[in-house]
Amino acid sequence: MLPMTQSVNRPRVVVIGAGFAGINAAKALAKAPVDITVIDRKNHHTFQPLLYQVALAVLSPAEIASPIRTVLRHAANTEVILGQITGFDLEKRTVRLGDVRLDGFDLPYDYLIVAAGATHAYFGHPEWEELAPGLKTLEDATEIRRRILTAFETAERQGIAHRAALPLNFVVIGAGPTGVELAGAISDIAKEYLTREFRAIDPRQSRIVLLEGGPRVLPAYPADLSASAERQLKQMGVEVRTNAMVTNIEPGIVSVGGERIPAAVILWGAGVSASPLGKMLGVPTDKAGRVIVDPDLTVPGHPEVFVAGDLASVHRNNGQPVPGVAPAAIQMGKFTARQIKNILAGKPREKFEYLDKGSLATIGRSHAIAEFPGNIHISGYFAWLSWLFIHLLFLVGFRNRFLVMIEWAWSYITYNHSARLITDTAEEEEMEKPKQKAG
Repeated sequence: MLPMTQSVNRPRVVVIGAGFAGINAAKALAKAPVDITVIDRKNHHTFQPLLYQVALAVLSPAEIASPIRTVLRHAANTEVILGQITGFDLEKRTVRLGDVRLDGFDLPYDYLIVAAGATHAYFGHPEWEELAPGLKTLEDATEIRRRILTAFETAERQGIAHRAALPLNFVVIGAGPTGVELAGAISDIAKEYLTREFRAIDPRQSRIVLLEGGPRVLPAYPADLSASAERQLKQMGVEVRTNAMVTNIEPGIVSVGGERIPAAVILWGAGVSASPLGKMLGVPTDKAGRVIVDPDLTVPGHPEVFVAGDLASVHRNNGQPVPGVAPAAIQMGKFTARQIKNILAGKPREKFEYLDKGSLATIGRSHAIAEFPGNIHISGYFAWLSWLFIHLLFLVGFRNRFLVMIEWAWSYITYNHSARLITDTAEEEEMEKPKQKAG
């Protein structure tokens, strides 16, 4: 696939990553006198805050994702490339694209926006990833859904065959927003949505354990909201254990010091690491791999290279880091687009200032916490309603908003998750291996 022909005397802007930062940068430049190339490994933009709802069968993948080409279809100055970045040459102003199926090529740019996001961090134990998947992509979400639903089905089969079901223990490691969402959603599906659908097991007897190495859950939130979140989790039947540092993970077992906790499913929500593209740029990064940027979000020494979203190491005026959340990435994406417009118009560059519009964390059905400007803290049902409304507002595309609203209403009224499907099971994969060998 070759890039589109560049218009005469129009600079080329290359945007790497179609997450919140990248997609908003591209949309903000849609009417600017530039030619834009958006590059991503996936063909879709994913609304990551709702990934856990795919993982727990509330929503289907298509309801929280939109094809990148569809999102940008009205931008006549924009092309999309499905591809993998394999290198940068900041001096020559080119990015290298590679693909196992196609020949790679060098793509020149006048301005570069790198918004490749983040991935899981296993703190020096990459072997844990296979045993305890994290939640960053649609593929992660469907794999987690498969593991959780299969655990219930396996226990039911065991119960029918031997009249003694396997213990259903779910262990979630890390009590940040992702871990709390997963633990609460597992509690919902076990204790609310599956209660009348099995005969040999009682899903309500499932044990959900949330392990946090620090002293409290949701440590980025104020202490009162953190305490409220822990109370709500416990009310939902989640066993919350703080100051519980995981020392080892093996098949079906999580070790906390000398204690070994059995687990049918182990999930990871303990940490994130910036995309490897940050280090590939060859510029200074912090301990998490985020690129240390100038106040205008550019790379030191390269004012034409911007870094935005989770890949950028940015601090607020009070010295606190800008959180790795969707609103921050959206603001950074729009900011980088505005700086390019300023440069083209001969206007001075600006300093990025994060506008904190508040933070929300959902815990489960009718359970959430919210922090809004003005030191406004709310918990429980009204915080949950706020979370629903704001997430519907930020979803890309009317169709997505409508479908999600319908699914949420149906699920809330009927206690039914319509996306409860098991696909590509491990057993099917094992059964296919002999066939492949025979072929």
